[in-house]
Amino acid sequence: MLEKLNVFLQKYIAILTPLSLIVGVFLESIGHHLLFLVSWLFAFMTFSGSLHMKFKDVKIFMKHPVLILFSILFLHLLMPLWAYFLSTVLFDDHLLTVGFVLAVALPTGVTSVIWINICKGNLPLGLSIILIDTLLSPIILPFILYIVSGEKIELDVASLILNLLWMIVLPTILGILVNELSKGAIPQKIGKKLAPFSKLCLFAVILINSSAIAPYLKDINMHLFFVVLLVFFLAVSGYLFAYVIGRYLLKDGPQMATFVFTGGMRNIAVGVIVATTYFPGKVAMPVVFGMLFQQVLASVFSKMMNPLYKPDKSTV
Repeated sequence: MLEKLNVFLQKYIAILTPLSLIVGVFLESIGHHLLFLVSWLFAFMTFSGSLHMKFKDVKIFMKHPVLILFSILFLHLLMPLWAYFLSTVLFDDHLLTVGFVLAVALPTGVTSVIWINICKGNLPLGLSIILIDTLLSPIILPFILYIVSGEKIELDVASLILNLLWMIVLPTILGILVNELSKGAIPQKIGKKLAPFSKLCLFAVILINSSAIAPYLKDINMHLFFVVLLVFFLAVSGYLFAYVIGRYLLKDGPQMATFVFTGGMRNIAVGVIVATTYFPGKVAMPVVFGMLFQQVLASVFSKMMNPLYKPDKSTV
């Protein structure tokens, strides 16, 4: 039953994600009372997602240091600069600028593994990028937000770092330890059973945190339309830039697939938590809307890549 539920949730994730957002807006008053659950839900999601990781995934860095470092620079320097430029040109609103930068400066999404597998990408390399980027996130993300916030927004950096450690780093290390100490037995036994609960936690996080942006969604206007449009454009840009770089510079099918999906996907759930916890509600708007497009665009780009490169049988 759990396996069927997981297949159902995975199949309709592109529909259930915006549906969770809409329900959360209508249940605004209830969402505010459930905010205390969000960090716990996300910690569980992170633990579940890291059960199949190993500490040796970091060692892949020695074989592909340039590609891994470039992936991190792409995620946390090139895309944030691109988002900052576009948002400052199109919107005279510092809160929205912070939101757009946050939306693209987040660590890469663990769900990119699904699409790397589908497109026969280099899975060990993908896991290495995810693990290294995840472990670095409590340092990189607060630094970027501190720079972009400036003096206009007071940011509790220490609290943010501790929250990221609690939600991301500690559950990741715990998941890896469970995998290592049990020699893969526990993840093999409970991994598939936890998968649907992890997805349900994602929908719950979206639903609860949607209450923070509810006041901005009650008045549908052209301003809101352009915010969503820029979110969509940035999401497409992330995949497209990674696709072009992969096609003309990497010239390796598995590496290209890995770079495209780790470069295009973001751990948006943690972005929503950060935005709603440490900033005014408007900052969360670009982050939350980013959830509407990630999986759909991943599907589109997976179809674009398959005819171009035949997957290699080599492994890292």
